[in-house]
Amino acid sequence: MSEEPVAADPIEAARAAGRTALTEAEAKSLLADAGVATTEFAVADDPATAADAAADIGFPVVLKVSSPSVTHKSEWAGGAGVALGLDSREAVEAAAERVFDAAGAEGIDAAVLVEEARDVDAGTEVIVGGLRDPSFGPVVLTGLGGIFTEVYEDTSHRLAPLDRAEAREAIEELTAAKLLAGYRGAPAADVDALADVVCAVGDLLVEREEVVEVDVNPVLADSEGAVALDALVLLEGGE
Repeated sequence: MSEEPVAADPIEAARAAGRTALTEAEAKSLLADAGVATTEFAVADDPATAADAAADIGFPVVLKVSSPSVTHKSEWAGGAGVALGLDSREAVEAAAERVFDAAGAEGIDAAVLVEEARDVDAGTEVIVGGLRDPSFGPVVLTGLGGIFTEVYEDTSHRLAPLDRAEAREAIEELTAAKLLAGYRGAPAADVDALADVVCAVGDLLVEREEVVEVDVNPVLADSEGAVALDALVLLEGGE
């Protein structure tokens, strides 16, 4: 399998390239360094290599466009930017070809990110984000994530840095806290693990002043922990 290397410091690599957005692979690498669990993934630059990566990771997999030019992958190229539940080499190659064809038509450089598929029905999708407010400084938010983020707007906010107790308090303020507690007999989520993700995002904003926005959506919170399924990191304007 050929995997696109992620720079030791993705932020410095992006700034050196004049970019203000990290790729998902770079953002996940940054989060992993901060102690946040992420899905297993690989980045490939052709369909055959993507299929090899999928076979190594194990089917089914998710395939996404990987490009600093594309920040909203699910909306890109008529839905070609994200393909779910791919269960064979042929399915992965076909999805990768759609990405490369669309990127070529738009004249942008792109690779594909192949990652393990997670059962989102086994837990609760949560958004953990942060931004650098001009008045208050680093602010972290958490709330119901996935497709419901904009529908319910169920979020709470805290100034960063914060500790686990403050992060748990923010989570427990949410209407969605009932889901995390084990709604209708479902297993309760590991709220401490989710709180640790909230703290890590806050610490990232505090420690790296170049970062102006972090969007980890969704984080899948279940009884086993909290795993970042997608991530976006934006940097201050280039010099």
